[in-house]
Amino acid sequence: MASMPIPKVVAQLNRVAFNRLNRHVLLWVPGFGVIVHRGRRSGRTFRTPVWVFRTADGYLFALVYGQDTDWVKNVLAAGQCKLQERGRTVRLAEPRLYRDEERRGVRPVERQLLRLIDVDRFLTMTVR
Repeated sequence: MASMPIPKVVAQLNRVAFNRLNRHVLLWVPGFGVIVHRGRRSGRTFRTPVWVFRTADGYLFALVYGQDTDWVKNVLAAGQCKLQERGRTVRLAEPRLYRDEERRGVRPVERQLLRLIDVDRFLTMTVR
């Protein structure tokens, strides 16, 4: 059963209010970034703030709103996206969804926060 740790109404409020304000600030905050992806139906370009962790060959994303969000579906459909973080843009490919109840690959403080909000779904991508 897919976990949906945060109610959809919170995700919608976040998208309308906070994401628009924060996506410029989050480009510079360690642990956060902005995914640039294309809508699978509209073809429009979207920018979505995300919680991100560096890995040996790419990045790991904590799916705070679950795996059924539009940005995740768009990235999976396209097989690629861009990540803007800390003043740079990187191309990412080979998206892979998985569940990890131990939250490996996440720093200890964030691991505890993710455990508190019951997030155990992740997406990884490699740098292209």
